[in-house]
Formats: sequence, C-alpha cells, structure tokens
Amino acid sequence: MADITALILKDHNWFREQFAQLDYLQARASVEPSELERVWRPLADKLDVHAYIEEEIFYPQLLKRGVDDPEAETLDAIGDHNDIRDGVRDADAADIGSDEWWAAVGRAREANDEHMGEEEREGLSDFRRHAPTELLESLGTQYGEFMAAHPTTEGLTIADRDPQRYVDEAETTPTPQPPQDGSLRIGSLKGE
Repeated sequence: MADITALILKDHNWFREQFAQLDYLQARASVEPSELERVWRPLADKLDVHAYIEEEIFYPQLLKRGVDDPEAETLDAIGDHNDIRDGVRDADAADIGSDEWWAAVGRAREANDEHMGEEEREGLSDFRRHAPTELLESLGTQYGEFMAAHPTTEGLTIADRDPQRYVDEAETTPTPQPPQDGSLRIGSLKGE
C-alpha cells in the first residue's frame, strides 16, 4: 500500500514528464493544435484535481501533524495552487498553440515547478517524518481512489482559495482520525 507522500511524488514526476512532452512539441517546426490538446488537457485537469485533493486531505493533516512550520508551508502551497489554477485558466481561455497559450502554459509550469520543489523539501518531508504510518497509508488509499475516480475536473468545484482563510478554517475544523485498523470507513469513492 502506498502512502500519500509517495503518490504525490508520483504525480509530480508525471507533471514533469508531460511538460517535457510539451517542450518536444513546441520545438517542432509545425504542430497541430490537436497534438497539443492531447498532452495539455489531461495535464491541465490533473493539475487541478491534484491541488483539489491535496487541499481536501493532505494540507489539513499537515497542519495538525507537521512540526516544521506547517502553517507557513500550507499558506505558501495554497498560494501556489492559486497561481497554477490561474495559469491553467488562462491557457484554457487562449487559442491552443498561440503565443498567449504558450505564455499561460509557461506560467502554470513555473508555478507548479516552484510548488513541487517546495512541497518535496518541506511539506512532504515534514509529514513523512511526523505522521504515523497508518495515517500515511490511509490518506494514500483515499488519495489514490479519488484520483482514479476523477481523471478530469468534471463535478469538482475548482476555485482559488484565500490562503489565510483556508489555514484558519483547517485549524479550527476537527479532522476525523482514521480508526486504529487504518480504514477510513468511507467505502469506495468509485462512482462519485
């Protein structure tokens, strides 16, 4: 069973690979918008879904379990997620393959690269060192099932969040702890 930090890292590597695919396409003398769309659409959706589920299950737990200034880590991460979403929205509003589109994709990539590096050095490392194994695995199961059930943003509300309000609400909302046996008692997220 994979823990949540391993699954987040796996997504990060996939993001890097997809942006590299866009690099290869951009370097070609001629590229069809449909070729760009085949890489961009799944990448854009996964960037949004990844941020969404991190905000739902990872960052509230980091705020409760982290010790290396989890509040600052979370404030920065939520701000980064907003920047990534802005780049995705701007790219989706532009004609695919246009200079405006490439600039927006570049902004999403830059924000994502910064976020991944910080998250890997800070939040994920902090959580791995201080969260119990059962919690890492339970959250990993929940994360994996959610990502499998949501290959696109359909049915999800993708919206920027005020970082300070997010932290304030997460710190004052009790986070249910998984039972000792590791089950979240939520059943399958399939068909959601």
